[in-house]
Amino acid sequence: MTDDPRPINVGSVRLRIGLIGFGRWGPNYARVLGDLPGAELAIICDRSADRLDLVRQRYPTVTTCSDLDPVLRRDRLDAVVIATSASTHEGIVRRSLEAGLHVLVEKPMALRADSCIALTALADASDRVLMIGYTFLYNAGVRKMKECMAADQFGDVYYLHATRTNLGPIRSDVNAVWDLAPHDVAIFNYLLGEQPLWASAIGTRALRTTRDDIAFATLGYAHDVVGNIHVSWADPNKVREVVAVGSRRRVVFNDLNDAERVRYFERGVSVGEAIADSFGEFKLLVRDGEIVSPKVEHGEPLKAQCLEFVDCISRRRPPLADGRFALGVIRALAAIDKSIQSKGTAVDV
Repeated sequence: MTDDPRPINVGSVRLRIGLIGFGRWGPNYARVLGDLPGAELAIICDRSADRLDLVRQRYPTVTTCSDLDPVLRRDRLDAVVIATSASTHEGIVRRSLEAGLHVLVEKPMALRADSCIALTALADASDRVLMIGYTFLYNAGVRKMKECMAADQFGDVYYLHATRTNLGPIRSDVNAVWDLAPHDVAIFNYLLGEQPLWASAIGTRALRTTRDDIAFATLGYAHDVVGNIHVSWADPNKVREVVAVGSRRRVVFNDLNDAERVRYFERGVSVGEAIADSFGEFKLLVRDGEIVSPKVEHGEPLKAQCLEFVDCISRRRPPLADGRFALGVIRALAAIDKSIQSKGTAVDV
């Protein structure tokens, strides 16, 4: 990034941040931002009078407003965090960038790929940090999972599988795919270091709503690697699990298991070099080893994410989940949606 007309040196000057949205996720941001080194929570905006009353009770020194204009006009505000409903993100991100503010927005940045491209270009042109809140990229368990997938230990990648189920909460502005699957698409892309080439999916409306509440999606990556995702608002068993299977090792991330967040199985099967005795026969090399639960450092992903946001502004560097990374996720979700409409037909991402 080029020099900023309002240079920030975190450590000597506090970064002034505004929070837009104090609904389901906003209070978590407010708590983290209120204690974040090098940052000051300066103003909170929400349309609900009741939510603003709660803000004043918890943060009596923080300015409040019910309209976006005071946030965008506020003198000496450096950045905003956007935690509103998904359908509002695009407009608020655009207005914030046009006002010269750095932006951290909850996923998704927008609901269409062309909108993501336009917002990323706007952030580049205005020399602002644009970061999207894929908190699982800052989860110590996911980071450990990627570490356990090092090529020399993991071998060839065969496939990934993710399950994200619970009873609701049911969204009114997006379906279960856009609500839940962004996490797993982002995790897959992060673990593999690439974006999918195609998507195939089916969905259903078991709860008789106007949006799909259950979906099964398959993403195709390079070298015939596939990633399968199951999301549901209608399953009473809450599951938050990601599995990666390779030729030498199987790695499991279970976000609900505090005792063993990550486990890897030193077991695998691969095709050995041998002359087949007949058509279709191969020598299968089976590797059998220990089951290991590596140490995973404790830490709050949301705090780690916000710390990177502040650091990116200070050091003029792009975040891990920047606009281009988010675009890859959005393109995959759009392909999943299109495939659902076509009853599972594979769609190029």
